[in-house]
This record gives sequence, C-alpha cells and structure tokens, in this order.
Amino acid sequence: MVPVMSTVTEPAPTASVRKGHRADLIAVGLAMFVVAAAIAVGLYYNRPGSGVVIYAFAPPLFGLWSPHVGPGTVAAVVLALVVVTKGPSLAARLRWRPLLALGYVAALAWTFSLAMIDGWTRGFTGRLTTEHEYLHEVPGITDIPRMLAEFSSRILDYQPNSWTTHVSGHPPGATLVFVWLDRLGLHGGAWASTFVVLVGCLVVVAVPATLSALGRQDAARTVLPFAVLTPGAIWIGVSADGLFAGVTATGIALLALAARRRILALPAGLLLGFGLFLSYGLVLLGLIALAVVALTRQWRILLLAALGVAAVVAVFALSGFWWLDGYHLVVERYYQGIATLRPYSYWVWADVAAVLIALGPAVIAGTRRTGAEFLAGPRRSFRDPVTLIVAAAVLTIAFADLSGLSKAEVERIWLPFEVWLLPAVALLPSLRRRWWLAAQAATALVVNHLVLTSW
Repeated sequence: MVPVMSTVTEPAPTASVRKGHRADLIAVGLAMFVVAAAIAVGLYYNRPGSGVVIYAFAPPLFGLWSPHVGPGTVAAVVLALVVVTKGPSLAARLRWRPLLALGYVAALAWTFSLAMIDGWTRGFTGRLTTEHEYLHEVPGITDIPRMLAEFSSRILDYQPNSWTTHVSGHPPGATLVFVWLDRLGLHGGAWASTFVVLVGCLVVVAVPATLSALGRQDAARTVLPFAVLTPGAIWIGVSADGLFAGVTATGIALLALAARRRILALPAGLLLGFGLFLSYGLVLLGLIALAVVALTRQWRILLLAALGVAAVVAVFALSGFWWLDGYHLVVERYYQGIATLRPYSYWVWADVAAVLIALGPAVIAGTRRTGAEFLAGPRRSFRDPVTLIVAAAVLTIAFADLSGLSKAEVERIWLPFEVWLLPAVALLPSLRRRWWLAAQAATALVVNHLVLTSW
C-alpha cells in the first residue's frame, strides 16, 4: 500500500477535493435558494388580500420578523468563537467520557445563551406557559389515572373540556412529564424550561455515542462540536420537541450500546416506547432504530427493545389510553384547526426550507456527500453507520413531510429526526471543518437575532 500511495501525484487529489468542495457549495446554494423562495412566497401570501393563509409570519419559520439583541447575545457569540476555534482539536485529543461531558456542558451553555437572546421571560421561562402549552393544563390535572382514562375524549375541539392545542395534539406522555415535574415541587415555566433543555441537550451525547458504539469513533469525535453548535438548539431552548429529541436519541444510543451489553436494549425500548407517547410522529423513528440494529447485526436486541416498547404501550392501554385511538382523533382535531387553512402545496416544500435552516450549511453539505457515497458504493454505504443513519433520517423526514400532518413549525416538530442528520458532517474534509462549524454557529446567531421564534 505504501509504494502505491507514494506514486499518486498531488494534482489529482487536489482536483478531486476542489470538485467535492464545489459540489458542497452548490448544494448549500440550492438550499439557500429554496429558503429564499419559501420566504418570498410566504411573504407574498401574507400580504393583505392574498386569499391564502399560511399562518406563519416569518416564513418558513413560525415566529415574527423582529431584529433584536438580548442578554444572551455576547455569551452566544463568545461561545461560538470558543467552540469553533477549540472544539475540533479538543474533540480529537480528549479522552472519550470527559469529552462527552464537556460537549454536554457546552451544549447547555450554547442553548441557554440562544434562548437568552430573547430575554429571560420571553425566551425562556414563558415559552411553556402560554394558553396553548402543556403547563396551562397542569393545575387542572389532580387525578392522573382519571386524566389518562378520559384523555382521548377531550382531544377533539369545540367542546367545553377540550385540551389546549399542544396537549390535544400529542399523546398523554408529553403532558405527564410536566405533571410529574409539578408533583415533585418543580412548579412553573422556569423549572419546565430547565428540564426541557437539560434533556434536549442529551442529543449532543447520544448521537456521537451511537456512532462510537457502532465502530465509528472517528466520526463521533468529528460530529460532537457540530452537535453543540447546531442551529436546532434554537428550538431545543425552549420547545417540548427538544425534550422529545433528547429522550428518543438516548433510546437509540442505548440500542447501539446494546450490541456490547445486550441488557441495555430493554431500557432502550422503554425510552423509545415512551417516545411514542410523547408525539405520534415519533413512530417514524423506527426507521432509524432499525438502521442501528441492522448495523449491529444482532437482531436479538431488537426483540428485547420490542419488549420494552410493548411494556410502555401496555401500561398506557391498561390506564385507559390506546395509542391508535388517540392518533385517529388527533388527525381529526388537526383538521379542525388552522391545518385546513395552511396550503399543502406551499408547506410540502416550505417545510423542507424550515428544516434546512435548522440543520445549517454543514449538515446540508454532509448530506450531499452521503448521497454521493451511496451512488459511488451502495454496498459499502449500507455497512457504514454514518451513511446508513443519515439515509434513514432523510427517509424519515421525507415520510413526515409527504404526510401533510405537519404543515409549518417543523423546525421544532422534526427535531428528533433532524439530529440524526448530524453524522453527515463526518464526511466533510478535515481542512475545512472549522469553516463549516463557523457557518453553523453563524446560521444560529443570524436566525435567533432576526426572528423572534414562537417556541
């Protein structure tokens, strides 16, 4: 091998690298075009008398155009500079467990700083306390078994005891989390938001840990700084979907770790099973879970995980809530609201634009490289944890998009899917990774300072 490598001339690999970089920039440029088109068409629809209602005032994102700075601005910029300049080198040389711990702390600081750009109340403590949110219902839930037994009967709108928007739109597990927090004495928006961020930032540990467990620690170390500075952190702090992402990502990480310690498949199944009762759409994460199991080549862990999922489903069923009943009622409730006004013809592609913003340029370029890898060597790609997991995540988002059951707000709703595109950055050339990392941070900072997000 050494003599062969020594005969390779310099211009060939340089030309190849330049060609790949040019293709990356083209992919990012096309993504920016889609985003710009979504903004332009959305603003056109939002003009008076357009006759079209998209119910998004900073399209394709759900929020308001509101250029602003806040208490978190300086901290967010400083953190971004530190992670961009020091993150890749630290990720390469630190011992694995201390690195994961440092990444988690950095993610907490980054996410909280982004939230604080909007201010303590507007950006953090007040996010989960509005009339549409879970905490609005918590004081009225005094009997948990009764709440579970009658949950489905209160999903549909236009009845005196209808659940508020987010409670009715999700299985009861999401509401239960905040009820349990309240029972523990952690009352109010500050504690709820803190808990969401603490759990949501677990994705920074879970995604690299999954790659490492599947034999790609090199990729895991590369991904970690990008996971810290993901633009998706804007919605981890604070939306309940960040919580959902943290719970399910941890479940998938445990599934990967079960290849070495099979017993971990059971708690993996319990977490993924509970994920089904956090959001109906999370059933699509089964594609990513199956990809992970396929990579381990140990199908027995799938059986143990399935037992964990079944146990959670059984507990909820015995408590009076059947998942399929809830799902069908939620679809009906969905079309009782603004979903009937939001046009599918716009959102089926504008949702993609919203996801592109939440992913950032580096993940877009990495995903392009994933497609190129599949075209170059399909068999090899199916054996590589990076390419297979990214492909599964792309399919998951495609299914969710085509269903039409999430028209708008997907920058947060699809966070549990989006985080599994992060491994794609491992395919970026090492010499340019800092620039890509800086682009991720810049995207988050620009979006958070220009748009007052609603979640």
